[in-house]
Amino acid sequence: MEEILGQLPQKAAEKRDENKRFFAKLKKKPPKDLDYSMREIHEAEFERTDCLQCANCCKTTGPLFTNADIERIAKHFKLKPQQFIATYLRLDEENDYVLQQLPCAFLGADNFCSIYTVRPKACREFPHTDRKKFHQIGHLTMKNVAICPAAFNIVEEMKRRMGGKP
Repeated sequence: MEEILGQLPQKAAEKRDENKRFFAKLKKKPPKDLDYSMREIHEAEFERTDCLQCANCCKTTGPLFTNADIERIAKHFKLKPQQFIATYLRLDEENDYVLQQLPCAFLGADNFCSIYTVRPKACREFPHTDRKKFHQIGHLTMKNVAICPAAFNIVEEMKRRMGGKP
């Protein structure tokens, strides 16, 4: 896995222009069955991919924390939301709550998440490749292919199935 993760940013960079063109075309004219196809590709990839072998998302990027996330996780720790924020979060340049530091404070050495049952919505949905209206999040997916080997494979399979274009 370390070798794959070491090569991933370079592989994603090599595909960047191709992916950018692909997502631009996809956004203009998404296939009618895109969401169905994406879910199918996503599910097949995650039958092969074990996130516990990787956890690169938790090590290199942090989720946005919604107010609902903050309330839920604070309650889990028996903290007031403001205490949770002060301990773990900061406001970013867009005024969103994000982690104070990476890797994620809730990631264990075994790659297990200590707050998995109450984790933020962004973590539950990552890498967002089975999301409805997938064609609207090309910009996010372009970032995620450099972080997540599964997202990279999903996009490559999507391009292969669509002949490189929607």
